[in-house]
Amino acid sequence: MADPKGFMTTPREDWPRRPVGERVRDWSEVYVPGALLPIISRQADRCMDCGIPFCHHACPLGNLIPDWNDLVSREDWRAASDRLHATNNFPEFTGRLCPAPCEAGCVLAINQPAVTIKNVECAIADMAWEEGFTPPRPPERLSGRTVAVIGSGPTGLAAAQQLTRAGHTVAVYERDDRIGGLMRYGIPEFKMEKRHLERRIDQMRAEGTKFRTSTSVGRDVDAAELRARYDAVVIATGATAWRELPVPGRDLAGVHQAMEYLPLANRVCEGDLEASPLSAAGKHVVIVGGGDTGADCLGTAVREGAASVTQLDIYAQPGAERDEETDPWPTYPRLYRLSAAHEEARQLRSAPAADADARLFAASTLRFTGDAAGHVRSLHLVGVDAGRRPLPGTERTLPADLVLLALGFSGPDRGDGLIDQLGLELGPRGTIARAADFSTNVPGVFAAGDAARGQSLIVWAIAEGRAVAAAVDRRLSGGSSRLPAPIGPYDRPMTADARAADRPADEAAGR
Repeated sequence: MADPKGFMTTPREDWPRRPVGERVRDWSEVYVPGALLPIISRQADRCMDCGIPFCHHACPLGNLIPDWNDLVSREDWRAASDRLHATNNFPEFTGRLCPAPCEAGCVLAINQPAVTIKNVECAIADMAWEEGFTPPRPPERLSGRTVAVIGSGPTGLAAAQQLTRAGHTVAVYERDDRIGGLMRYGIPEFKMEKRHLERRIDQMRAEGTKFRTSTSVGRDVDAAELRARYDAVVIATGATAWRELPVPGRDLAGVHQAMEYLPLANRVCEGDLEASPLSAAGKHVVIVGGGDTGADCLGTAVREGAASVTQLDIYAQPGAERDEETDPWPTYPRLYRLSAAHEEARQLRSAPAADADARLFAASTLRFTGDAAGHVRSLHLVGVDAGRRPLPGTERTLPADLVLLALGFSGPDRGDGLIDQLGLELGPRGTIARAADFSTNVPGVFAAGDAARGQSLIVWAIAEGRAVAAAVDRRLSGGSSRLPAPIGPYDRPMTADARAADRPADEAAGR
């Protein structure tokens, strides 16, 4: 604790965003380049180094937050990087994409703005790359055992890196043409530039991890044959089966899933397309779903030049302050937040300031109607109460040339044949059933991340990747593992009660 009075003398200061009018004209990250480092040591000084660090427990990775806050406040960046990477393989990802349950658990947040933990994490990660603190770490010797990891999202990449460093020969299979999963094609460039992802992939290649892109296990490669070729298989395909909206007019042209829309915009940024076939340019856009994916669609539509954008959230508008009855500290509270995308969408609206938010809360879609050519032109909605019951007299119609469904995901996609070819058992929620050691009913096959846990946060994805790697290493090494055992709250990832305990944070983040 470098400054014992820092939490009393220094106000919270977040990484400033670029002006809205500037950033909506490009796809670069929304933050002011170079503006984080001058403020971050002072912000780390605000950490109280609590005797019981609730931030540490709130983080699924068990990040050693007070430790690296203290080191950053002293500007010992190398030691801070070591502490951070001891629990997190990809802090530059989480520092940009995580909703920061650690900050909700910060003791200072009881009666003051929390420590800017997420910004400190991002600053450490970026400094580590700039100063060369993250060289490849290839294993000193190989074990002679082989592992296939199916899926290259944060879970698959974390598992692959840990297992490679333990000395196993690892191949990652990805059905898309590039590595990264949803981080590649689901997360817009303005939230995380893909150079951060490419840097980690290059590091992993240098360590010895092999990548097999454009390879769908179950279609291009028989899953059972793949299992026979490797000593272990880790399934980390994510929860990619999107939820539907069964209302009249769903079959009209112009009604699409968010994950049909976002990948095309990302491919434009990658240089694969000159323009997206589903571009929002000049269109009235309605996004159904109030979470992070909906906000990603919002920011993307603004940059594409939409005529108007409206986001529907079935939940009532939350308050600006924590409700101690429903969201007591240190749980993750449901608060009214203005993301960068929501800030940007205001510029499209000419309504009074009180109505400038692009979101409509407590709104439920009734039906879509279209023109004679079968293209959607209107969305009909109704206001709902806390029990999601329609409120009489609240029906209204929105113009809609493009409707994007951002309703989350129900479990792994079964269309590729992977689950059926391996004969995997599923749980009651449609996710892959597994034991406490991540093993499935098929010997040698393990499941981790959203495919088994259900849709969740990026910190849980990385935590599951690290944990399944330790479990696989124990199995391949005869009962012991050279990999670090999971820490923090990771003694409770499998049970239904534990999943329910995490649900408020997932829902508040729109997951």
